[in-house]
Amino acid sequence: MNLLWFKRIGIFFVPINMIGWLVLLAGIAYSVYVFIDIDGRSHSVSDTLINFVFNLLIIVAVYSSIAFLTSDSKK
Repeated sequence: MNLLWFKRIGIFFVPINMIGWLVLLAGIAYSVYVFIDIDGRSHSVSDTLINFVFNLLIIVAVYSSIAFLTSDSKK
């Protein structure tokens, strides 16, 4: 039995299962945590944003990988 966590709509992955929602919420919570941590150590707005964008790209890549592997591969 193949349990689907995400549904692909265009280039986005939308959670359709409770586990998918937990993955999405964990990604958002970790993004907020990383932003607060970087903001506490930064000296300027540009320093905060430059460091946060790199971390956000990694978080989005991990989320997309999990969503791609647990979504329906048929078109």
